[in-house]
This record gives sequence, structure tokens and C-alpha cells, in this order.
Amino acid sequence: MSEKTEKILRYTVVPVLLVAIVAAIILALNGFESPESAEAAVLKQGSTGSVVRTVQTRLKSWGYYTGSVDGIYGSLTVAAVKYFQRVNGLQVDGIVGEKTAAAIGISLASTSSASGAGGYSSSDAYLLARLVYAEARGEPYVGQVAVAAVVLNRVRSSSFPNTISGVIYQPWAFSVVNDGQINLTPNQTAINAANDAMNGWDPTYGCLYYYNPATATNSWIKQKPIHLTIGQHVFCA
Repeated sequence: MSEKTEKILRYTVVPVLLVAIVAAIILALNGFESPESAEAAVLKQGSTGSVVRTVQTRLKSWGYYTGSVDGIYGSLTVAAVKYFQRVNGLQVDGIVGEKTAAAIGISLASTSSASGAGGYSSSDAYLLARLVYAEARGEPYVGQVAVAAVVLNRVRSSSFPNTISGVIYQPWAFSVVNDGQINLTPNQTAINAANDAMNGWDPTYGCLYYYNPATATNSWIKQKPIHLTIGQHVFCA
């Protein structure tokens, strides 16, 4: 083989081999999915991990789940998720996808609790904004902040669950959870009101209850002393 031929082969074959190797690596990486990303996409029977444990913990605190909090998405977790979905007007498939996760108050994108207003997680902030929008859209802004503040006052009270999601999804605590309005997308006003409440603004000065006198049918709550009125809502201790 002549020296000229060797040079041609050297400068032709080597780059081709490098391109082939790089292409193979790219294909391998594109086809690879880590356990974390697989779990983040959807939770279903057979899933495991900290996000599953969070789902179990919340459903158990609300009375939907009776199994152990072990981070294993088994048949009892499937049944609990279906129960929760049925009660909250979601598709009943036993799978925690985007909408069910939002209703539970968790993010499937990450197991971390990104810090938001007042140190609360971003998922808690969004859930609170949904509650504000469902309960108080159309109310004056201070009234929307007041509704969010009531939720946070309950979180701090020993008489209620100690998480935002626990308070909001406590059975029969809010009618908008039962009729599905909690799943509406909040507007920016509701988001701002939730953030202001989480940053410490409490127009109710510690109230734990509120209701609309024109529509409320619960005789028990009407017996509680009224501390103030904001818009259509009265607020009670």
C-alpha cells in the first residue's frame, strides 16, 4: 500500500468511526430514562419512591387510604386514589397524573419542595390559590386574601390538619372541593392573594371560619360570633 493511500484511509476512516461512535452515544442517551423521570411522569401501580409516600401520607390523613405509608404503589394505594378521584370529580383510573396530583397538592416534576411565599412549597401555594379562586372569585381583593388566611390559620391551629392540603381536603370543609370547583384554574388575582396571605397578611386577625350568610345552610356555623364582614363573607373565630 502506497504512502498516499495510507493517508487517504487515515483521514477518511477515522472521522467516519468517530461520527458513528458519537451517534451511538446520542441514541443511547435519548433512549435512557432515569427512575426519577419515569416516576415524575405518572404514578401508578408498581411505582415506588418518596412521591408515592407523600401521596399515601396525604390520602391517609384525609381518610382515603388505610394501608401503611411505605412508598410502594400497591392495590390499596390504587383503591385510595380511585376513592379520592371519585369524590373530587376526577377521572377514576387509580393513576396519579397531572390533574390528580394537582388535586392532592403535589408536583410530579420534582420530589423537592421548592420554597415559595412565606416558605411554603410552590405546590401548596398553587393549591391555596385554587381554593381562593373557587371560594372567593368576584370578592374584593382583601376578601380573597382573607379566605387564604383562614386556611393558614387552620394549618396553625391544633384543631385542624397541619398542612394546607390537609385543611383544604378535610372532608366537607369546603363545598368547592365536593362540587369540583377546586379544580378550576386560578387567575393571577387569586395567586397574588394566596401569596400575600402566605407572606403574613391576615385581614381576619386569626379567624378560622367564614361563610356567606345569603347561601349558608349550616346552622352550626351561624351560631359562631361574627368578628368582621368582608364583601359577601362573614368571618368567625
